[in-house]
Amino acid sequence: MIQLLSLAEQLRLVGFALVVMGLVHIVLPRLLDWPADLSGTTLLTRQVSYAHLFFIGAACVVLGALPLFCAPELLGGTPLSTVLLAGQTAFWGLRWAAQFVYFSPLLWRGKPLFTLGHVALAVLWTWVTGVFAVALARSAGWG
Repeated sequence: MIQLLSLAEQLRLVGFALVVMGLVHIVLPRLLDWPADLSGTTLLTRQVSYAHLFFIGAACVVLGALPLFCAPELLGGTPLSTVLLAGQTAFWGLRWAAQFVYFSPLLWRGKPLFTLGHVALAVLWTWVTGVFAVALARSAGWG
């Protein structure tokens, strides 16, 4: 089978995608019409919602910068690289599971744009988790 991208290139691409995902959080409230949805809630609920949004976006950027700029080091097989890859695999694997377990199909079924978003995110989290899992296996000497 022809390998289109090396594992290091896949890690860089995953990192880039995660950084972009983090930056999308800047416009996400407007895309999802949060100002209208949150207008009837308490100040505390609004501020917690936006604070969580900021830190989730920041986490995506930070977690994406690691493979974007340090892919070869992550594949180095050191204890630190193996732990970092294990953490990334677990974190994004949980995000993958949330796509199917937590988010109700009522949110996207019958809504073409939301259905497209659900499918795109399912593919994204599958790819991200898969790349980190393969990198972990290689770093840990399992494969």
